[in-house]
Amino acid sequence: MKVKRCVKGRRLCFAIFAICLSARFIEYFLIETDKTAIGENVLHKAAGIILLAAALKCAQISWSDIGFQKEGFACGVLKGLLLGTVCFAISYGIEFAILAIQGNPAHFELYISGFSLTGSPIKNTGFVFFALCVLFNIVNVWMEEGVFRGLFIKLLSETKPFMAANLIAAFLFGIWHIVMPIRSYIDGEVSFGAMAFMSIGYVILAGIMGVKWGLLYRVTRNLWVGLGDHLFNNTVATNMLHVVSSTGTDELQIVRIMAAQLVSFVLVLVIYHHKNRKTNE
Repeated sequence: MKVKRCVKGRRLCFAIFAICLSARFIEYFLIETDKTAIGENVLHKAAGIILLAAALKCAQISWSDIGFQKEGFACGVLKGLLLGTVCFAISYGIEFAILAIQGNPAHFELYISGFSLTGSPIKNTGFVFFALCVLFNIVNVWMEEGVFRGLFIKLLSETKPFMAANLIAAFLFGIWHIVMPIRSYIDGEVSFGAMAFMSIGYVILAGIMGVKWGLLYRVTRNLWVGLGDHLFNNTVATNMLHVVSSTGTDELQIVRIMAAQLVSFVLVLVIYHHKNRKTNE
């Protein structure tokens, strides 16, 4: 019976990924919700939450079993936001330093923009846009953390060690993000070579982020810290707080994100190994 359950768990994991990825492609290429007044491809994330709820019921798993415990919610999210704040403060500093060395001093600007690999010229400063950005990204991180960290790691861990399950979930999380450079290529914004390069980069970067949030899930036994860090990355660092210089806006955004994620990854890895050593002792 246990073997059958494990096989069903793996099948459920990859079936959910295939369905969610298909819905993601449909919204990005056919519906294009981010090009409407909504300004964000959020429909497939909402559908993903509904699918997650159905999968949990099918597998007889509760929300708390995958990391959404009521206890520690506020404290965990705040810790995640603090982690994101500290690491991005370092990466913003690196970004400003590079621009200054190039003789191109920069400044901050606060506004909402749709995420774009080639930069978005739209600047929305109304309160409604900030509120919608936060709301849509709560849906975003709830779905991604619930599916990729909560459910996938739990299902895969039934037959594999935690680290193997975490790496597989992180790899799927990386594949999940290649839809963005593919659309940029289809829209004629980048060349095929650039698309291929960015796709590989996304698999690596999103994979690193996925491993990090998986380690946080393991250390804290809940999804709240990773969810808070994920939310800061998607809202403040990507869509709200922009670096503007005389030659453009967010020209080094990828450097900012990579630097922050590498710093936080090392920090979380140290915490994970320290926690493991204390547990073994």
